[in-house]
Amino acid sequence: MDKILFNCSSGLRLSADQVVREIIGFMKADNKKRYRITIGTDSELLSDKQADFVTAIVVYRIGNGGRYFWRQFKTGKFHTLRDRIIKEVVTSLDVAKELLGILKTMEVDFDFEIHADIGEGGPSKDMIQEVVGMIRAYNFEAITKPGSYAASNVADRHI
Repeated sequence: MDKILFNCSSGLRLSADQVVREIIGFMKADNKKRYRITIGTDSELLSDKQADFVTAIVVYRIGNGGRYFWRQFKTGKFHTLRDRIIKEVVTSLDVAKELLGILKTMEVDFDFEIHADIGEGGPSKDMIQEVVGMIRAYNFEAITKPGSYAASNVADRHI
């Protein structure tokens, strides 16, 4: 994950280690609060059947705002919505495993969720059970629409 650069609101591009340091600094700045870290990926199909993906890492100081970081990349040819949704989830899981591997060595306490950009009202509704199962297989909490703000709002903003 170190070769992957994330953007932050100040316009800087940060390595994964720098993102972790920013997250820890944010959490330690008010260590009396509870924190939730969420990761979500959204995508958009392009005219050439490639897809533009954005993954967001959101650190929420419960009741008091938060920070987020995101990265964008284009990849592959996607002929079905299912393939694209699976790639979104796998991307979020990969980032989560790397990020949590680093964060768990630090002395910080937080809740953690993976947000999937699927819900009961859209064309991906038939995939909810499959996607939630994939996320839970890694022992992560799975959140779908309308509660999946990391994917549905934050990542979506940068597509």
